[in-house]
Amino acid sequence: MSLGTGSMRLRLTVIAADGLYKRDVFRFPDPFAVITVDGEQTHTTSVIKKTLNPYWNESFEVSVNESSIVAIQVFDQKKFKKKDQGFLGVVNVRVGDLGFPIDEIITKDLKKANDNVIVHGKLILSLNSQQDSIPMSQSEQVVEESEPRQLHPSTLGAVVAVAQQADVPTQPNNLGPFEDSLGRLPAGWERREDNLGRTYYVDHNTRSTTWIRPSVTYSATEQRDLLLANTERERERHRNRRLPEERSSSPGFEGNSARPGLQEGHNGTVASELPPGWEERHTVEGRVYYVDHNTRTTTWVDPRRTQWIRMYTPLAAGSTVQQQPVSQLGPLPSGWEMRLTNTARVYFVDHNTKTTTWDDPRLPSSLDQNVPQYKRDFRRKLIYFRSQPALRILSGQCHVKVRRHHIFEDSYAQIMQQNPNDLKKRLMVKFDGEDGLDYGGLSREFFFLLSHEMFNPFYCLFEYSAHDNYTLQINPHSSINPEHLNYFKFIGRVVGLAIFHRRFLDAFFVGAFYKMILKKKVSLADMEGVDADFHRNLSWTLENDITGILDLTFSTEDTRFGETITVDLKPNGHEIEVTNENKREYVDLITEWRIQKRVVAQFDSFMEGFNDLIPQDLVNVFDERELELLIGGIADIDVDDWKKHTDYRGYTETDEVIVNFWKCIRGWDAEQKSRLLQFATGTSRIPVNGFKDLQGSDGPRRFTIEKAGEPTQLPKSHTCFNRLDLPPYPSMEVLQSKLSMAVEETMGFGQE
Repeated sequence: MSLGTGSMRLRLTVIAADGLYKRDVFRFPDPFAVITVDGEQTHTTSVIKKTLNPYWNESFEVSVNESSIVAIQVFDQKKFKKKDQGFLGVVNVRVGDLGFPIDEIITKDLKKANDNVIVHGKLILSLNSQQDSIPMSQSEQVVEESEPRQLHPSTLGAVVAVAQQADVPTQPNNLGPFEDSLGRLPAGWERREDNLGRTYYVDHNTRSTTWIRPSVTYSATEQRDLLLANTERERERHRNRRLPEERSSSPGFEGNSARPGLQEGHNGTVASELPPGWEERHTVEGRVYYVDHNTRTTTWVDPRRTQWIRMYTPLAAGSTVQQQPVSQLGPLPSGWEMRLTNTARVYFVDHNTKTTTWDDPRLPSSLDQNVPQYKRDFRRKLIYFRSQPALRILSGQCHVKVRRHHIFEDSYAQIMQQNPNDLKKRLMVKFDGEDGLDYGGLSREFFFLLSHEMFNPFYCLFEYSAHDNYTLQINPHSSINPEHLNYFKFIGRVVGLAIFHRRFLDAFFVGAFYKMILKKKVSLADMEGVDADFHRNLSWTLENDITGILDLTFSTEDTRFGETITVDLKPNGHEIEVTNENKREYVDLITEWRIQKRVVAQFDSFMEGFNDLIPQDLVNVFDERELELLIGGIADIDVDDWKKHTDYRGYTETDEVIVNFWKCIRGWDAEQKSRLLQFATGTSRIPVNGFKDLQGSDGPRRFTIEKAGEPTQLPKSHTCFNRLDLPPYPSMEVLQSKLSMAVEETMGFGQE
């Protein structure tokens, strides 16, 4: 609408910005936009607190002509008065380039004002030469025209839901929880935000969460079918997990039965036949043993299972089978004793000759040939761990009856009402309405389903780490549920119960969580698996002069249900400035608070339940990597799938060192492959769809091998990026030696 020669009224709507630069390493900016026309007519948007993706949707009317340049600058309010530091980017629009009439929604990259600052991100604007407001259909097109970022989950579930009920404004832009800027969500879906302001979606149909908006063609049936298919793949992988103790006792075995070599139907019955003359019986405690009528002997060992060692107990007339369970490898020879060094390494004392040895006298000597030292140690630790009186199954049975679709509630009620000694009896699981005896298959299914439920972020007890979307950490906001500490004690009992009864959970935690269980001090390196960006910021602080750059005190901000509070890291910390001299102390304190102290109540409850079944001094035998394998088991890794979804930097797939690398990996057993996966990615967990879905700190990230380092150096790993720095080793022997040493002898997650 013209107001004079060559002039018009222009309605400018600053809709949103996306992906702003995080200039302050320890906090998100408080962005606002300033609009000027030819350096005049200043208008300012409101300030959006703590976000890299502000949404304003504010309109202004300005007077322009064909030669006018409209500048929209974005600033951080807290640093607005500091030169350059508060500047987040600018977009310049020449009115003459738009044509007439003007009616456009545009997305433009933010630009620098000078070369001294770094900016990135986009700004979304609407320009209209009419007085009428922008129709909703146009504003809904904004998100379609801008590329949505695919993020990894870190949900807060019920926290935001309760905050909504308490009238805390968690949903931006006056949109309801069942709609977003693209319109109404499909039935059963809800939009929420996590504690970092990121939008995610809750599917109440399947009780799952995702960062990806459900499409308009969403089908609840297709979604359920896909979920069932993924669950079945996870279930099969879960059933195939073993530990070295179990793998080594039955070489070549592949299967999912509680008694290797057997086939178990869905109802828990055994399908294959015993050899002629054999009979299966049960002790009064319900333990299975076998009678060989051909030789008049009894054994705990299933005759359908091949073992290195068969130990039979003569069955005299009228006698009964021995009642106490024996170790899988049997008792030590007469005069021998098993002990631990102060570093938890197992050794053996022969009192007959008054000598000591690392070698287990029950194992054939061939087991120790060409076996890495750590592997023998892990196996011996398992043998020592399992042989302790506190880990022996007590006489009697522990019955747990649950409904498959209410497994969390039923398990909580039954496990928490029993005392720890009851839970140490032979575990007998039954699913309500289903026939079948628990020979191991039902209890494996029980722990598989229960771990999927109790670690679901929907319950707000655990959340996915910022590192990826499948390692878990305690949700610091779990107190939204007044009974959360009882639930953490229950979860601790379940983890201990699984270890006690030699079952696995389908759950993997951040590396720091395993260290906390072992009472080890967390360090800055552990932060990488919890929050990669925060880890980089803290590392930068230690490596650079922060004088005049960072304005920090020994305190931090914590947002609890919409309210931001200041937490002192030490007495009166908000009054103590962080300097180059004390920054190491600050990094240690903020790391400890971020990982441990803000979830100390939840973790203490977890450990109370865990120690009901597993004594602390026994679990301390293991290191954090071994504890992950003890809880989650060792999965069978498909090397072909791994190789297919690997990228190379500085190498090609045909280079000799790469050919030798994959040849070396194929020759390793499952435990060594899991160790390598832990070393390179921070966890031994494999995504349900294989290596193509491997996650990094910034979303999907393929496994990468980069040419870096000298042949005299060990390989290095970058767990946030799933990257292995592999020097150009001249031969297969050198590569195998260096790679084995790096994977087997280094400690901690995220080696640099």
